[in-house]
Amino acid sequence: MRRAIISALFLCISSAWAAEGAGPLELAPDAPDRHIVVPGDTLWGIASAFLKDPYRWPELWRLNPDQIKNPHRIYPGQVVILDRSHGDPQLKLGRLVKAEPRIYLADEKQEIPAIPQQAIEPFLSQPLVIDAGGLNDAPRVIATVESRVYVGAGETFYVKDVKQKAKLWQVYRPGDELKDPDNGEVLGHEAIYIGSAHLVAEGQPATFRAATSKQEIGQGDHLVPASRPDVANYVPHRPGKDVKGRVIAIYGGVGEGSRHSIVSLSRGKKDGLEIGHVLALYRDGAEVTNRFEVDKPETHKLPNERYGLVFVFRVFERVSYALVMDTNRPLAPGDVVRTP
Repeated sequence: MRRAIISALFLCISSAWAAEGAGPLELAPDAPDRHIVVPGDTLWGIASAFLKDPYRWPELWRLNPDQIKNPHRIYPGQVVILDRSHGDPQLKLGRLVKAEPRIYLADEKQEIPAIPQQAIEPFLSQPLVIDAGGLNDAPRVIATVESRVYVGAGETFYVKDVKQKAKLWQVYRPGDELKDPDNGEVLGHEAIYIGSAHLVAEGQPATFRAATSKQEIGQGDHLVPASRPDVANYVPHRPGKDVKGRVIAIYGGVGEGSRHSIVSLSRGKKDGLEIGHVLALYRDGAEVTNRFEVDKPETHKLPNERYGLVFVFRVFERVSYALVMDTNRPLAPGDVVRTP
């Protein structure tokens, strides 16, 4: 009896959360009955195989809101089964498949990621969004080996005011303002990632050796202890409320983006965004004049057009970074993102 009550409560919670979505679940036209997970799979890819809208993955698993916030761990060799026997479709995990010959021993204990890791790997530790002057108190490069203007990987430089004991550090340089496309408000400043460095010897100044460099490191650059958020297994899901913002920029300074582009968004933690949220991309509808209204032609705004989805993988207070997962047209700064 106790188990039945718990199951019923769980179903009610799941159903209530699902009710916030857009109608009944729609399976993909060619949704399989089962899928054997292999290295290289992603949660998004598997969700796309089963669902018309991959961000409704939690509903297909009957996950409640608390479970959605936890990593969803699925491993190579496991079987994902689509159960259609009770009317509403549901995914379940079958037993682990141990195929012969074994072809992915090294990855068997490595759960599959939510989205392609190679697409976002450089962005897990950078870029960094800060307030104006946010790097002022960070340790600063004051000299380089042999008084060179700049140094690269493998070369030595010296840093003042290193107070933390971290061994690996990231080097940044103040960058551009990140402005809200709607009103021009400055939401933060993007610190430009220069490279990484190892602490060789403590002191005043401390001695560092450059490990990697995207640009050469010079006097005035700042250091921040290396850190990276864990986004590997976050469940793709829609926000629990209506969130609306815009694309600030496409990373790399390009004018248009496409699938697997990185974009900065004008919404962040304070707006309710979190890692794993999926937002829809919209292009503002064009304004057209009715040429048949000769005497008093009126201008009409066409509806906004939805054309893609983004997966939020790094969140700051007022700004987020997202990976473009699906798009049927180029995206541009100023395009709208909102809860699908």
